[in-house]
Amino acid sequence: MQAFLEYVVKGLVDHAEAVSLTPLDRNGVTVYQLRMDPRDVARIIGRQGTTINAIRNLLLAGSAKHGQRCAVEIVEDKPSPEASANPPE
Repeated sequence: MQAFLEYVVKGLVDHAEAVSLTPLDRNGVTVYQLRMDPRDVARIIGRQGTTINAIRNLLLAGSAKHGQRCAVEIVEDKPSPEASANPPE
């Protein structure tokens, strides 16, 4: 399921090299934490969440066929305060 998710997400974003998926097991459910370039987050969410909902539905259907339970969540890493105060030159 991770390969499928990576394929779909990398096909939608402009900065595919920044996409990373981290699988975590939570109470029998594999949760994929999706990290990406902050400029691409809106593309993955889509208008009113339609794109991320479609991705979640595909993941749910595909994982059910394999007898698994999977979910995806977008993790937005906030820059540290000192990093934004001292931008690289």
